[in-house]
Formats: sequence, C-alpha cells, structure tokens
Amino acid sequence: MTNQRIETSHAGSLPRTPELIAANDARRLADDGLTLERTPEFDELLTAAVVDLVRRQQDLGITVVGDGEYGKAMTSAVDYGAWWSYSFQRVSGLTVTGADIFSQEPVRSSPGNVRLTSFPDRRDWTIFADAYQDPTSGISTGKTATAFPSTTGPLAYVGQAAIASDIANLKAGLAATGADPSSGFITSLSPGSGARIANDFYATEEEHIWAWAEVLREEYTAIVEAGLTVQIDDPSIAENWDQIVPEPSVEDYRAFTRIRVEALNHALRGLPEDQIRFHLCWGSWHGPHTTDIEFRHIADLMLEITAGAYSFEAANVRHEHEWKVWRDLDLPAHKKIIPGIVSHATNVVEHPELVADRIEAFASVVGPERVVASTDCGLGGRIHPQIAVAKLAALGEGARIASSRLFG
Repeated sequence: MTNQRIETSHAGSLPRTPELIAANDARRLADDGLTLERTPEFDELLTAAVVDLVRRQQDLGITVVGDGEYGKAMTSAVDYGAWWSYSFQRVSGLTVTGADIFSQEPVRSSPGNVRLTSFPDRRDWTIFADAYQDPTSGISTGKTATAFPSTTGPLAYVGQAAIASDIANLKAGLAATGADPSSGFITSLSPGSGARIANDFYATEEEHIWAWAEVLREEYTAIVEAGLTVQIDDPSIAENWDQIVPEPSVEDYRAFTRIRVEALNHALRGLPEDQIRFHLCWGSWHGPHTTDIEFRHIADLMLEITAGAYSFEAANVRHEHEWKVWRDLDLPAHKKIIPGIVSHATNVVEHPELVADRIEAFASVVGPERVVASTDCGLGGRIHPQIAVAKLAALGEGARIASSRLFG
C-alpha cells in the first residue's frame, strides 16, 4: 500500500443486489437443514455480482476491497446472520436440533466460572426490555440466514468448494478492474465466535473452541495462499461481556477471553501477518449498548492476536471517544489499525469533513501511514443500500481530504 494517501476499506458485508437476493431466496436447503444448493446459474450470477461490486467499491474511493460476503448465504434484504451462520454450511459435525438460541434457559456465572447466558438474557436487552420487544423501535436488523445448530460430532471443514468460489470471484473482480491482486480481503469466522453454539459433543468449552480453531484454519490458509488477505471476524471478544450475567470482573473476563485469543493464534500459526486482519465490534444490532465493555479493558488483548492490522468500531457513538486509548497502546511498528470512521448504526450520512477529522485523530497518535479508514461493521442488512453507498462515498471523499492535509 502507498504511504501517500489514507487507504480505505470496510468491515465486510455490503448490501446485496435485488437479483442476488432473489436468487438466494430461490435456493433450497439440503436435508441437513444447513446447506443451500448450488447451481451453475446461481454461480454465474454470483461471479458477475462480485465483479460488479469490486468496480463499484473502487468508484466510491474504496482502495482495499472485499467480496461483500456475497458468497455467504443471505436469504433476505434484511438478513444479518450471514457473517456467522454461513460457517455452519462449511463445517460437518453440526446438527439442527430445533433448539432456539433466543429461548434457551438463562445461565448464571460466578467468580472464576464465567459462562455465556442465552441471547434474550443479555444485560443490555434486560435493561431496555420494552425497547427490544417493540418491533417499531428500530433495534432489530432482520432474521438469520439459517437455523442455529449444535455441535453433535467431531468438527471438520467441508467448505472447500465454497471458499474456492469466494476466492475465484474476488480475484475475477480484481483482475477485471486492473487492481492489485493482493488488495482484496475475504472475511472468515473466529474460533471463539463459532464455538458460541451449543456443544453436545466435546468434553469442555475449551476443547470445543480449539476444535473450531483446527477447522477454520483450513479456510484461513486457503485465503492467504490465494494471495488475498483474510479478515477474522470476532465480535465475541467484545460482545461476550454483555452476555455474562451477572457482570463479571474485568480480570475474570480477560481470562475467559484469552482462551479465545490463544485458540485463534493457534489457527493462524505460520500464516503471514501482513495478510491477516482482525475485526472486533460490540455487535451490529441497533440497540443502546450501555453494557458494552470499555475498549481500554480489551485493546491490549486484541493486539496479542497475530494479525497485521486491527479493525474496530470507532464511529459508533458509544465508542467514538475511545480513539484516545491509542495514546497509551504500544502498536508494533509494522502493524496498522483499521478504525471505523463511518457507522452502520445510523441512517445519517457522515459529512466528509467529519470523516477527515476522525481519520486525522487516529493519524495523530499512530501516524497516517498506519491508518486504514473503514466502516464500523458490515453495512449489508444494517442500513438501506442507497444509504450504504452514500456512506462509502463519504468515506472515500473524507479520506481524500485527510490525505491532502496529512501528505500534502
């Protein structure tokens, strides 16, 4: 990447085209209840959509482009589960049991024994119960792409054809636009996030997490060996805090989280850091987020992950002030940060001057050559496609403004 401009990117998911949504809706689930059928017609449509998407990102000023997660199952325009549930279609050893993660019995933690509770038992959801249960509140961002399974047997990766398709489609888009073949990224789930489903096979939670690490390593390796960058999606590092009742001590939570960091590093062992970026967020739903853990409590843990760049929410109004955390963090000289500069949580489109100001705040503490301006989280399924385009355009224009000020 050149050091004469602020590079721009996004967190992964981008709005699907109407044609792609319709084609996804028409696909049928296989007998396992997880896998969607593939046809030559669908694959042809998918390739064309990704090639067009790469060109549209570049036209908007995005310099580090992705495939928009188009190859990950999405069954409606407002679906938000693809970032996570797509992995269920690429891993064996899972069974759809009929259990609903939103109706499981609450789980209570105790000092030294941190455990995740069920989704509706989360502390933010409890504090704002009326708002979360009101369908007109604007909190809900849609339905999930597939049913949630449980781990009922030994996990194994079976997504070779799917990841090969993702890679081929993104590389086709990069080639069609004459872009640097190494300037693309593909998202992949973290072991800690994968292991949040029910475990009915492995003896312990930690064993379950490490099994996910071994499985997902195959996907990470495929992306890197193709010359692309893998983005590890891991909201669980921050988001799990809200899913522990009662609120744990920071020390207990850090110990709970470190297991997940170690498992991820095991999965990434030997892979080149400059082709790995890590994404952290506090959950993309549009809730109050008053029980989010403060970034200062986990930022150093994030930096223990063997990645070359770190993506995190910073435009979200609950966390925008936390750019100052970087004044006290020791970011290794060869690494970069990818702060969210525009938000997925509001329909208001950020002014390019505000975008530039936010970029310059980070540049002032780590240096402009180490800042890649991005979105807080994926835009697909969170905001209207027309607004998503406007936000990416504002990001591109703001980065140009900041570049002129920072580099002359």
